[in-house]
Amino acid sequence: MPPSFEIKPIGFVRRSDDTLWIEIDASFLPAMAGLEDFSHIQVLFWFDQNDHAEGRSVLKVHPCRNEQNPLTGVFATHSPLRPNLIGSSLCRIASIDANRIYIDRIDAFDATPVIDIKCFIPTSRDLTNLRLPDWA
Repeated sequence: MPPSFEIKPIGFVRRSDDTLWIEIDASFLPAMAGLEDFSHIQVLFWFDQNDHAEGRSVLKVHPCRNEQNPLTGVFATHSPLRPNLIGSSLCRIASIDANRIYIDRIDAFDATPVIDIKCFIPTSRDLTNLRLPDWA
């Protein structure tokens, strides 16, 4: 197994009433240059509230927390229980103000550490052979 490594947050998810934003650490402000030209971002975050040995050892779950769905490997689900607790959400940018990126939604709690942001560029790949399980 490769050596472990450390990931440090670039910011945090923030929620206040109906307002939702990502607050970027001031040291990363230069990394936001050009982001205003995009409508959407892919946000990678750490499922910090599930960061415990038991959660990291879960390798199969019922998708969508529905016992009617078949027991499925976590790599084939969006479960927050996984060996490495990286979450991902596609978010629409509502606005950007200084170190705040206001977004429409995210599958993360208030104060969740954000580990990276990537601009969203739709793929031009042919998805005509796309296959999904019945529960998805």
